[in-house]
Amino acid sequence: MATDDAPLPRGDLMKNKRVLVMGVANKNSIAWGVAQQLAAQGAELAFTYQSAELEKRVRPLVESLGGDAVMIEADVADDASMDAAFAALKKRWDKMHGLVHAIAFAGKDELQGSFVENTTRAGFQRALDISAFSFVDAAKRCAAMMPDGGAMVTMTYLGAERVVPSYNVMGVAKAALEASMRYAARDLGPKGIRVNAISAGPMRTLAMAGISGGRGLMSTGREWSLLKEDTRMEGVAGSALYLLSPLGASCTGEVVHVDAGFHIVGVPDLPAEA
Repeated sequence: MATDDAPLPRGDLMKNKRVLVMGVANKNSIAWGVAQQLAAQGAELAFTYQSAELEKRVRPLVESLGGDAVMIEADVADDASMDAAFAALKKRWDKMHGLVHAIAFAGKDELQGSFVENTTRAGFQRALDISAFSFVDAAKRCAAMMPDGGAMVTMTYLGAERVVPSYNVMGVAKAALEASMRYAARDLGPKGIRVNAISAGPMRTLAMAGISGGRGLMSTGREWSLLKEDTRMEGVAGSALYLLSPLGASCTGEVVHVDAGFHIVGVPDLPAEA
């Protein structure tokens, strides 16, 4: 994740903290960038993976961190799988302190063209189940393992707030995710658990590759952003670290935008008239 001009910050902000990371698919995943930053700050990590095929991709990444990271199979769309996953986690950890939720899915056919014409009942239900309810379910299970309080972060996108070409049903699912985050923040706040979301700009991830016109979103995000740059993993991971660590005290129920300022632009700068 680190670059020559932005080395990976290291320290002990997350020392003695246990964090579950859900959603690593490959080395370009936002969840992986966050996991690297948490590990660099001393966190003890556990990872879930959805299938044996994904395990083959994720295991080498996890092993590259060293230490004793936990890997557990978990299909968020299957209650029995989630029951088994958290039973396995409880055998390793008596308690935990953080959750990173970076899971979303919608059918490729529904991420192009018309939202009204291309969204099916089954596709709508699947998108909301995997992209939004999975967070509610994970939050409930993790909160039961946070007797000393903790923090949760989920990943969203501007398509939850505004219309984005081809984002379609995923935008609706992300809107549900953001609302779920706020209600979870209300319910879990008295237990000392903070719940927030990060709205990252377009990045070269597996999720972006599945959206028709993803390259155009990347280009527009860069050109219209206030910083005139692509969203950087360092910024997203750094924001997650802030929200999950003691630095994020008193911050809950927020959607933190990390998109080089793109989200505040109403109309881009226009060429000067001759």
